[in-house]
Amino acid sequence: MRRITFFLTVLLALTACSGKIDRAALVARNNPHLTALDPLASLSVGNGRFAFTADVTGLQTFPERYSRGVPLGTQSQWGWHSFANPDGLRFEETLLPYDFGRGHEELYACQIREGRGQDASNWYRINPHRLHLGVIGFAGIEEDKLSGIDQTLDLWEGVIRSSFLADGKRYDVLTSCDPDQDLVAASVQSEGSIAIRFRMPYPTGGHSDDACDWTKDDLHTTEIVEQGQGVAILRHTLDETVYYIKVSYDNGKVEMAGPNEARLTADGKALHFTALFSSEKPDLTVLPAAASRAASASYWRRFWQEGGVVDFSRCTDPRAPELERRVVLSQYLLAVNCASDTPPQETGLTYNSWYGKFHMEMIWWHQAHFPLWGHEDLIARTLPWYGKVQPVARAIAERQGFKGVRWMKMTDPSGLEAPSNTGSFLIWQQPHLIYLAELLYRANPSQAVIDQYFDLIQQTAEFMADFVTYDADNDRYLLKGCIAAQETLKAAKTVNPPYELSYWHFGLSTAQLWRERKGLARDPKWDEIIAKLSHLASKDGLYLAAESEPDTYEDIRMYSDHMAVLAALGVLPQTPQMEPELMKNTFDWVYNNWNWDETWGWDFPTTCMNAVRVGEPEKALNAILMDQRTNTYLPNGHNFQDSRLRVYLPGNGGLLTAVALMCAGWDGCTEKNPGFPKDGTWDVRWEGLKPLP
Repeated sequence: MRRITFFLTVLLALTACSGKIDRAALVARNNPHLTALDPLASLSVGNGRFAFTADVTGLQTFPERYSRGVPLGTQSQWGWHSFANPDGLRFEETLLPYDFGRGHEELYACQIREGRGQDASNWYRINPHRLHLGVIGFAGIEEDKLSGIDQTLDLWEGVIRSSFLADGKRYDVLTSCDPDQDLVAASVQSEGSIAIRFRMPYPTGGHSDDACDWTKDDLHTTEIVEQGQGVAILRHTLDETVYYIKVSYDNGKVEMAGPNEARLTADGKALHFTALFSSEKPDLTVLPAAASRAASASYWRRFWQEGGVVDFSRCTDPRAPELERRVVLSQYLLAVNCASDTPPQETGLTYNSWYGKFHMEMIWWHQAHFPLWGHEDLIARTLPWYGKVQPVARAIAERQGFKGVRWMKMTDPSGLEAPSNTGSFLIWQQPHLIYLAELLYRANPSQAVIDQYFDLIQQTAEFMADFVTYDADNDRYLLKGCIAAQETLKAAKTVNPPYELSYWHFGLSTAQLWRERKGLARDPKWDEIIAKLSHLASKDGLYLAAESEPDTYEDIRMYSDHMAVLAALGVLPQTPQMEPELMKNTFDWVYNNWNWDETWGWDFPTTCMNAVRVGEPEKALNAILMDQRTNTYLPNGHNFQDSRLRVYLPGNGGLLTAVALMCAGWDGCTEKNPGFPKDGTWDVRWEGLKPLP
């Protein structure tokens, strides 16, 4: 026995000396733990394509109580609905012509303010919208009778462990999501009776809400269409949309309890059940909760063991534990909400924002971190969507008189462009596909990746090359007729916004690199554009928000919103269009003077990444942890913005990308942990991260 003890001691000592990060301990010390009902602290389980968000009961017992907090959503990548269009409104009625001096008329989908154009604009913005698929909660439990709340999200296994007293009787609940199916699994042990409500809402069509209208039972129906031993299939029909919920259970019975409510009543003090959501009618095969929970545990253990991690436990700076908490929870939330076969909405699968649609200028912020943190398989789920909607993107380019494909801004799984007086004129979403495919290739440098995305990259670059305007007087190419990422700038006036200019250089250069990987010659026209792209415009030693905005630093409206000028270096690598000294001056001015009250969650990582690249690690940390409302991270890890956007996942994704840059640096960077001060307070250890370009 003493010999065994000796060898175990030696083994533990060798393990400690190896410097390997204890990943299970790292994750566990950041598990969210709740002891009271907090509408901003609901917890989610999910698989990237489907998510279920629970209150303190481990289910969705109090959806109305959480509706103005972080709502109790049940959402999927396929669950969409459209209201009727009895007036036959056509998308073409949203189009308006513009002339930006490029020699041809350009048609843009806009929010028209009168007549059928207004009706069409409104309809196509709202429809289709993402559905809340159903609320699953306890029947007969009241909030004012709750006590003894003790709830933990076990990140390592992807399970919510909830314990509480309801009217003095103890309930213990386990909640998880299947990694491969749109299925939530729950196990309940109780001293009281157990009854579970399945409530199906009608959609609201609201811009930002929980998508639950409980007043429209006459517009939709729920019915039990088939039952077997331990299984019941519900069908929910609303207008032209139909989907199914298969409830598997180990005891009790399922019966209708109202127009759009079914109830599962247990025979005893324990109940194990699953709910599978499907757009197609499922069979009667029982899906046990235990098997699904085991699959969830296996998936999440693999996620944490195989991906990148950062350990801040040896840091003495008092801010380090909070940064670690944000990093760990962001990894989990993005894998739950932002890894489907379609791009994510800004609030993920938690609740609706912008009607549940996704914004393509934000996909970089949602997903660039995946290949940098060793989860390239998750971004590989999404990028093929670009190929599916390529015909739509080509049609946008054609109606505006351009070659190639122009990627839409606000859209849905079909790729239809939502009318917008801002979004339709943005261009910084255009090179994202090139950047993301490049990150995927760097993580998995294979011919298969090249073959899969080569044509999409070439068509994307073809539009970019056709979109620039040649300035013969100055023998250069410039960008105009667009709204910049700093959306305070207007399309009719804006010339040469710095982030977009730099992104055009990076995007076209990377597209040329892909041609070389494919064994093709470089496109000579693209090389000419790359060589002659305008340099970033400056005044008094500072880069401007655009060449057309010489008063950038004299008008507070110009230094509110996104400080996109900093994205030109940080998000992107150094290009020949900028001078490091001027960019450093610009960073210092923004850092000291920006109107931080008018920013968004991804602006702090943007500032941080620029600070890292210009050699200001202390300011990089100050930026990423700045005490501002829009840089708040809730107990569940969500980046809070305001009363409308209580969840903002681009902030979480930007945080992870910034931390990857702070740790692993970028191509050609030889400094260890370049984003952290070398004063001894930041002993940061990490594994599995990749450098940025």
